[in-house]
Amino acid sequence: MKVLIVLAHSDKGSFNNAIARACAEALSASGHMPVLQDLYAEGFDPLLHKAEIARGATIDADIDRQSRELVEYDGVIVVHPNWWGLPPAILTGWIDRVVRAGVAYRFVEGDNGEGVPVGLMKAKSAIVFNTSNTEEKREQDVFGDPLQTIWENCVFKFCGVKNFERKVFRIIITSTTEQRKAWLEEAKAIVRAKFPRA
Repeated sequence: MKVLIVLAHSDKGSFNNAIARACAEALSASGHMPVLQDLYAEGFDPLLHKAEIARGATIDADIDRQSRELVEYDGVIVVHPNWWGLPPAILTGWIDRVVRAGVAYRFVEGDNGEGVPVGLMKAKSAIVFNTSNTEEKREQDVFGDPLQTIWENCVFKFCGVKNFERKVFRIIITSTTEQRKAWLEEAKAIVRAKFPRA
């Protein structure tokens, strides 16, 4: 299986980077082909320009390639910190520009975009790994955990990926080296369970 790993963290030494590497290792060890897209390292431009919005618009060749490749992956893993209950802006821009209408999803016949989507992504499974400095109870009680809704319902199910899992590692700022090692092993176990040996 070919699995895309999308990483959105600007610090090469961050725990998010370590999670992405652990995911790639687990996939490789299970006989899969991980493809890492490090948005900050590649200098991804997150700005969706007006000319790109319409379905069938002429878009940047690299964005077009990424969009068409996205729908052919057997699985997708996204790794990012929780910033203001949102993905980092660079990752939101990746969604805006790469997860395109007519490629990753379409609407039912006769629908102008106000109704029910039809997902076009080949991937059967998706995982999102987040890091956070907010306690889980506070996240649920005060903020309602918007990242769960964004990723599960607004992105992956919308595009036809039904098998979804999300794991949040917290509290990052006070975590120990031993805790982080255990979390990386947990991330690998989740990846192995979602993408078993080929």
